[in-house]
Amino acid sequence: MKKLVLLRHGESEWNKENKFTGWTDVELSPKGVEEAREAGKTLKAQGFAFDMAFTSYLKRAIKTLWLALEEMDQMWIPVYKSWRLNEKHYGMLQGLNKAETAEKYGDEKVLMWRRSFDIPPSEIPADDDRHPKFDPRYAELKPEEVPATEALKDTIERLIPYWDGEIKPALQAHNQILVAAHGNSLRGIVKYLKNMSEAEIIAFNIPTGIPYVFEFDDELNLVKDEFIGDPETIKKLMEQVANQAKKK
Repeated sequence: MKKLVLLRHGESEWNKENKFTGWTDVELSPKGVEEAREAGKTLKAQGFAFDMAFTSYLKRAIKTLWLALEEMDQMWIPVYKSWRLNEKHYGMLQGLNKAETAEKYGDEKVLMWRRSFDIPPSEIPADDDRHPKFDPRYAELKPEEVPATEALKDTIERLIPYWDGEIKPALQAHNQILVAAHGNSLRGIVKYLKNMSEAEIIAFNIPTGIPYVFEFDDELNLVKDEFIGDPETIKKLMEQVANQAKKK
């Protein structure tokens, strides 16, 4: 049996402030640090021993991975980073408070920007110093690969080549793989693996710091998937994620 664990980073400082984050590189909050450590303790208690791990270029995911692996005494395993695992780029919404933006534009409009499958928020201007093209970590990307905004559809399209080319072959060759990334990039993997519809994935929420385990047979046919933890607690955490962008 092969196992893939998806781990959304712990709460970030902007999660705590209820801001759209996207590709903005923000720190974990103290709560996020604890969530990451608790995820590691949970995985250790469940007997996981990972062969390798994958994460994004953003430090909230990288540090979550570090902290979880530290709790497991597995910091020595190979770790691979890719911009393709980054969060969805939220364009001009990045840095705005979700609830305040909903107050200004309405719940329906913000929900469309936040969760529409194929309608992205407004682009960040090309001359804005927050544009990813000015960030050295993306210097090797082709101009057309650097987003100024993204819908979930765009996030999935840049993610799947990395799944097919790197993560899937690793899972074929090994037994246990850990991916620490972000709400939308992980939802892209979930949609792909479970063949979910656009409506299903739009309604699906991944809470911070809760390990999500996929089990496959040796031919990588999905056998089952489940979050590790108390079902009622996980349900409440999912509801909190869903309600982040509603008016106060």
